[in-house]
Amino acid sequence: MKTDIQIAQEAAMLPICEVAANYGIAEDDLELYGKYKAKLTDELWEQVKDRPDGKLVLVTAINPTPAGEGKTTTSIGLADALNRLGKKTMLALREPSLGPCFGIKGGAAGGGYAQVVPMEDLNLHFTGDFHAITSANNLLAALLDNHIHQGNALGIDTRQVLWKRCLDMNDRALRNIVIGLGAKADGFVREDHFIITVASEIMAILCLADNMEDLKARLGRIIVAYNYAGEPVTAKDLNAVGAMAALLKDAIKPNLIQTLEHNGAMVHGGPFANIAHGCNSVRATKTALKLADIVVTEAGFGADLGAEKFLDIKCRMAGLKPDAVVLVATVRALKYNGGVPKTELGTENLEALKKGIVNLEKHIENIQKYGVPVVVTLNSFLTDTEAEYEFIRDFCEKRGCEFALSEVWAKGGEGGEALASKVIGTLETKESHYHPLYGDELSLAEKIETVAKEIYGADGVDYAPAAAKALRQIEAMGFGRMPVCMAKTQYSLSDDQNKLGRPTGFRINVRDVYVSAGAGFVVAITGAIMTMPGLPKKPAADNIDVNEEGKIVGLF
Repeated sequence: MKTDIQIAQEAAMLPICEVAANYGIAEDDLELYGKYKAKLTDELWEQVKDRPDGKLVLVTAINPTPAGEGKTTTSIGLADALNRLGKKTMLALREPSLGPCFGIKGGAAGGGYAQVVPMEDLNLHFTGDFHAITSANNLLAALLDNHIHQGNALGIDTRQVLWKRCLDMNDRALRNIVIGLGAKADGFVREDHFIITVASEIMAILCLADNMEDLKARLGRIIVAYNYAGEPVTAKDLNAVGAMAALLKDAIKPNLIQTLEHNGAMVHGGPFANIAHGCNSVRATKTALKLADIVVTEAGFGADLGAEKFLDIKCRMAGLKPDAVVLVATVRALKYNGGVPKTELGTENLEALKKGIVNLEKHIENIQKYGVPVVVTLNSFLTDTEAEYEFIRDFCEKRGCEFALSEVWAKGGEGGEALASKVIGTLETKESHYHPLYGDELSLAEKIETVAKEIYGADGVDYAPAAAKALRQIEAMGFGRMPVCMAKTQYSLSDDQNKLGRPTGFRINVRDVYVSAGAGFVVAITGAIMTMPGLPKKPAADNIDVNEEGKIVGLF
């Protein structure tokens, strides 16, 4: 059996100009990065902004398991299938982070015969967007520490510095560090921290900004520290905005690549959904909606994280209204939620399936709370049985959901036609009544409790003393009307990754709260979630190499 990278490297790609032409994009509106990658110019948006929008379909999933779900693979295969059925469709996806590529999760180019290409470029440096975000983040950190070293005219309290440095790599040794050691000329000694680039507020800002003017305004609002009077100090106060914007000038432009079947894919931005808002850029999504009949997008991890944030943060801020949600699961993952060990998932087990399907049930209920029609799809495996399929189909249809099998990994767009037909039928016959889960007027604590109870199924929320104090301070500063961005483990509906299925009788533990004033949301850190992941005992990096022909090998 061929690996994902072998399939991708053997693909015959079209010049990106030809792919773009299928969507009415002229060559002058492309900034080329070689033959197969391009950024879209600002002028293109001005040309298309007054066109009517196409339909927006969100792809999400149950909580991820070691058995795999295939959300991005499904998104790509669905877009190819919709194009095969005569619907001009474009993808709007996130860029992969280098951290998971060299760690444990893998890349984000899809899999099998449902991939976007060039796969190696996308999973590694791509067009340099993440490097630009890393540089802008660390420029702000350098300017902050330089200001303190040069006399601290703003009276920054060095015990209340909030801004962290970042790196797009899993490196646990950088979570807690001390900087400024050495001579007096080497800076002020203080504790500092690193986060992964995809958790940086600048990543969120880039993905939520409408244009350069909006980007600069958001950058200026970033709170980097508090002064001795307890007042916020911003990036604007440090005169950092112009230089940061210069680093992000090209990164803010959406990227265009193609699927294996030569359909367009805008891949832009990549905040993690477990520690950030988990959606691709607003600019990419909005542009795609002007160029296609249907746009297929995805949000990270399970629906309790990515979909919730897509629906409560991105759609609220950008004025987007999704027309349907595709919820991805596998028989194997549902049995895993039912207590079956990974080694035994290939054996039919209806009892375990009945026990584990409650995870899918909760996600269906959650999406329906937003008023958006749901289509459930199963990524098929050779070990699945008809009895298992029939049980899940009946389960979904009794809950008002359309249901279809997906074979896109093995067959590409052809294997997604059954799902595409269900999606088209849903778009044509079921009206979306999208609305966010909570209103702006609720207090931050009420918003956190609403998500915890309604989406996770918790009995309530407990705050560490520092989190409760931060919550009061954030509301006193006037940020109480912002949406909340929950940082939580992706492996469970609760904040304990070991609680599979549909846990009950638990409370969500919030250990910290901070405001991302530039992004426009308040982050609540729950459980043991980390903003700088570590590498596993055997990282994926062990298998990656460049062969004698100059080709990358071992990359999935």
